[in-house]
Amino acid sequence: MNIAVLSGKGGTGKTFVSVNLAAAMGQQIYADCDVEAPNGDLFFKPENVKETKIFVKVPVFDEEKCNGCKKCVDFCNFNALAYVKNKPLFFPSVCHSCGGCTIICPESAITEIDRTVGSVFQGTTKKNTFMSGKLNIGEASGMPIIKEIMNRITDSNQDAIIDCPPGSGCMVMETVQNADFCILVAEPTSFGCHNLRMVVDLVRVFNKPFAVVLNKGTDEINPTEEFLKDEKIPLLMKIPFESELANRTAKGEIAVENLPWVKDLFDQAIDQLRKKVGR
Repeated sequence: MNIAVLSGKGGTGKTFVSVNLAAAMGQQIYADCDVEAPNGDLFFKPENVKETKIFVKVPVFDEEKCNGCKKCVDFCNFNALAYVKNKPLFFPSVCHSCGGCTIICPESAITEIDRTVGSVFQGTTKKNTFMSGKLNIGEASGMPIIKEIMNRITDSNQDAIIDCPPGSGCMVMETVQNADFCILVAEPTSFGCHNLRMVVDLVRVFNKPFAVVLNKGTDEINPTEEFLKDEKIPLLMKIPFESELANRTAKGEIAVENLPWVKDLFDQAIDQLRKKVGR
């Protein structure tokens, strides 16, 4: 059972839900795919961590072979190439490593080399396998790193809790496509409801079963819960806005290991999940 945990924006509690869900279930992979700002390690503190560098292919130009036709420049939709002072100029930070320039060059003046874009880390915790990715600063996309993590999950034949990137872009889609179930984490505010609508649309495009976790909940009427009722979207769990929980989480504690009422809350949600997924 692969469960993807999403949120329409950062700061909703997506990592809090992912970490505590993985810790409560045990014998799972916890995969932090928020490669631009990973922080699952602050909670799990994994051991025996091994780093694997992730590479992409980028072009290298043989100026003696280049005849200045600029077909590569015209081909590149990402504006990673220009022709300046009778020679090609390459901007690696916006290259998407499609390889098209090497194919289209009539003089075979372009070859490819490896360039590091980030790393994947894998280790162990008390109960879980830990995976995480980190994108190098300034890189255009974390897709190669996320793909490596998702391939490892597939090859492992283990269940996984996937801590997705925030938002609803391409990197989120990569984490969702092989999920058995999606948990959408939202806040009880107008802005939180707006961002929830975006990820609801996303998981519906992928035809994935899903439910919502409402974080920082109160007893007051709020637009997020009204939206869930109107759309008949199931509420998996409502986590109260509670100071001790916030303080312990801010210190990097895993709440289900320290607060019995939080453990009970997550255990109930896990029972519902197993029924919904049929496992």
